Amino acid sequence: MQAEIITIGDEILIGQIVDTNSAFMAELLSLNGVTVKQISSVSDDREHILKALKEAKERASIILITGGLGPTKDDITKKTLCEYFSTTMRFDKVVYQDVVDVFASYGREVTPTNRLQAEVPANCEVVRNFNGTAPGMWFDVDGTIYVSMPGVPYEMKAMMKNQIIPKIKQRFELPFIYHKTILTQGIGESSLADLISDWEDSLESEKIKLAYLPSPGMVRLRLTTIGNDENKLRIAVENKIEDLTKIISEFIYGYEIFGEESESLEEIVGSLLRNKNKTIATAESCTGGYISHLLTRIPGSSDYYVGSVISYSYEIKETELGISKALLDTQGAVSQQVVEQMAKAIRLKYKTDYSIAASGIAGPGGGTEDKPVGTVWIAIATPEKVISEKFLFGKNRERNIEKTANSALNMLRKELD
Repeated sequence: MQAEIITIGDEILIGQIVDTNSAFMAELLSLNGVTVKQISSVSDDREHILKALKEAKERASIILITGGLGPTKDDITKKTLCEYFSTTMRFDKVVYQDVVDVFASYGREVTPTNRLQAEVPANCEVVRNFNGTAPGMWFDVDGTIYVSMPGVPYEMKAMMKNQIIPKIKQRFELPFIYHKTILTQGIGESSLADLISDWEDSLESEKIKLAYLPSPGMVRLRLTTIGNDENKLRIAVENKIEDLTKIISEFIYGYEIFGEESESLEEIVGSLLRNKNKTIATAESCTGGYISHLLTRIPGSSDYYVGSVISYSYEIKETELGISKALLDTQGAVSQQVVEQMAKAIRLKYKTDYSIAASGIAGPGGGTEDKPVGTVWIAIATPEKVISEKFLFGKNRERNIEKTANSALNMLRKELD
């Protein structure tokens, strides 16, 4: 079963708001066996909306529309739907009472403009809005389902979860769609693709689709399959993940089941520290506290996180971490010797079990022939040893900071595992 999502509103097209509605609807549909064929955003323009509806009908059996249902003159979706279906407006008493109740809850009376909310296309089935004044509208025309909903996210979400999805499941016999994502860190997308090429080819016989989802320092591998036997699909995917683990186990740090919240890398590290009753401190240069931010954004991080020194300058490296001026002058701040000393110093200074240190050239300036922009050294200090690694990330400052933090956390995760 295929669906199309159409969001209506000039505010989306000019970038004034971000379209989060489509992402929510697409995820909810997929979790319930409906494949989204296309997502479109159109302006508050009659001809544009009519064209989008006509084209969507050629691609999908379910068309979900949000936006343009307010009572003001710039909201034209209802009138345009009437034209599309060659129908007229009718006054719905149930909708009107809902509008009256909403206004009464605020101690106000319904205005003539808001009374227009109770006018709906004659051929629609009303989807009541228990969180606002604009009703949803369900159309079943020539075997195609059209659903128009308000663009206000919390109103639309309630309609989708409590009314639209149950009606779709009653109307259609839906298959099961299973997604599972493997989370990797420490290898680039193209290198990963080369490494797992044969394994990727083997997915075709199981009718499993693979998608690469790269982000700074990480690549997510999403496996998707569809069918009627949920257990069989899960087993097929798990078997392929087991085969993959034999190839890239050193790069896998977790998994994500679609529709469920997955643990972030910093959450995984935090759990390992807490379970082992260990503590962590950081000494950061090029990341400017970003590693500490990731660690402390997790509730309860005070159980294991102690503190940090953001040693951005040579002076702070000397005064707060005790790095010798001679070492800094001869090796430079971005060096194995300095970053290892930073890791040792912060662990001893704050009396922690583990520490992370990072020093690099985030860019866009500051690079040299020997140490180009994107050069980063990361060190992990433990009670027994210090390990360090050099990275060459690239020229984008923001991405370099993110990649450094993710790489540092993954290095620590491997030590804690």
